[in-house]
Amino acid sequence: MKDTLYDYLLILGDNPLILGHRLSELCGHGPTLETDIALTNLSLDLFGQVRSLFQYAAAVKGGNATEDSVAFLRSERGYKNAILLEQPNIDFAHVMVRQFLYDAFNLPQLEQLVKSKDKTIAAISAKSIKECRYHFRFSSQWIRRLGGGTEESHRRVTNAINVLYPFADELFNETMAEQKMKEVGIGADLAKIKPIFVNEINETFNEVGLKVADIAPRIAKGKEGLHSEQLGHILAELQYMQRAYPNMQW
Repeated sequence: MKDTLYDYLLILGDNPLILGHRLSELCGHGPTLETDIALTNLSLDLFGQVRSLFQYAAAVKGGNATEDSVAFLRSERGYKNAILLEQPNIDFAHVMVRQFLYDAFNLPQLEQLVKSKDKTIAAISAKSIKECRYHFRFSSQWIRRLGGGTEESHRRVTNAINVLYPFADELFNETMAEQKMKEVGIGADLAKIKPIFVNEINETFNEVGLKVADIAPRIAKGKEGLHSEQLGHILAELQYMQRAYPNMQW
């Protein structure tokens, strides 16, 4: 059970870790100053959630594990994030679609996890859900603005949906760790989250004439440690300081 809980915490923590890093790459590159600051704050929120989850993961793992070793000193195959969150910042439409898909999934997930039998996960989720509600409001509003804006913005957001939406199915593919944690009342039930996610996506897209193309879901196994080449580039930056200066502390 201890190892399964640790794996589950990695899944919960690696998603915001990798997405937070992607958003951090945009610091100074937002389309407006206000949006630039907002994206940076989203990144900081996600890293705050990661810290809480990885502090708990380190305690569960025991030994010499720390939040930093959990975050920075695993090999690529040791990361359990969904491949959707590795996808690059092609343009602002890609950034917002990726964010919206994750927020539409993560909000109902946190709504379940606040009732987790694991008191630490429940407490972390209760704190994180306040931030996630803002994230969801921010990303969904931008989807409406881009989809209902100019012909160019509509074209770009449509292209981003066609590229990114096929990766979203992986979020609901239950790993063994997720299944076991669900069965003992600790983890979320992904099967119950999916219809909420689909309904939210369709409702938001329909408001501004956006459609999900009839494209088969991508075969993605990031939660099992099989990633795209994008993660290697991310880790080269993310892990640099800890590997160049072992055991460094701020």
